[in-house]
Amino acid sequence: MDTFMQLMQREFALGGLRVSLLSIATGLLMLLVIWLLERLAMRALRERLLPRVGLNHGVSVAITTLLGYLILLVGVLVALPVMLPGFNLGMLSLALGAISFGVGFGLRNIADNFVSGIILLVERPIKVGDRIEVGGLEGQVVGIRVRSTTVLTNDNINIIVPNSEFASSRVTNLSHNDNRVRFKIPVGVHYRSDPAVVERALLEAAAACPDVLKSPQPVAFLMGFGDSSLNFELRIWSSTLYDRPSRLRSQVNFAIWHALKRHEIEIPYPQRDLYVKELPAPPTDTRAPSSSPAP
Repeated sequence: MDTFMQLMQREFALGGLRVSLLSIATGLLMLLVIWLLERLAMRALRERLLPRVGLNHGVSVAITTLLGYLILLVGVLVALPVMLPGFNLGMLSLALGAISFGVGFGLRNIADNFVSGIILLVERPIKVGDRIEVGGLEGQVVGIRVRSTTVLTNDNINIIVPNSEFASSRVTNLSHNDNRVRFKIPVGVHYRSDPAVVERALLEAAAACPDVLKSPQPVAFLMGFGDSSLNFELRIWSSTLYDRPSRLRSQVNFAIWHALKRHEIEIPYPQRDLYVKELPAPPTDTRAPSSSPAP
């Protein structure tokens, strides 16, 4: 036992510092305890305390993520002097200078993603739970970390997007302020249809869908006169299926079909009129008649 303690307390040189296995183990244990306490505290803050003051899930995640990084930074600053006796802020500045030198040469992309992640967490242009479009990708934000953001598509595929892409590209946030999203459903009906009856049928179809909001109210517009149909557009709002647009469109189209059938409104087939100005003359046979042989 004495031999083990002597081995643990035996100091060796590390740069300009004198460290031992005991100091390194004590510092690592402190970091582990700080990390576990940070995880427990942030979970309680995110799931219990912040929702009670009226903050939504996305804001709670952003706040707890920033606080978690701050706690870990303080924990590292506390554990380093224990792990490396004699360590001071002057050495830390030298280490940061070396890190910045490395960033300038080979870690610029990582630094860009790190800074962009901090900007996302502070400014919150996007937050967990938002429906976004970026770089041709559409999905729901399920996680924001310092380096990258995870986006879940409708195909249940997690896409890892570097945070720098959100800072340098155009991002469409479909649910930035709230989850209400407007959808436009085009409908074509026969020219024999009464536009007022068509409007009433479309509004009845919207009212029959449970995922269509009553406020703002659905509206139907006569958008124009097509080649074969009167072109209407039903505009609706939804806050439940905003992240599943195909399902909502299918639900509304089913309701529209039944409403048009109920009001005996016909959906036309494309029609084309063909006008023949002049028929070509029948071909004439210019060959001489053949004479039959004499019997």
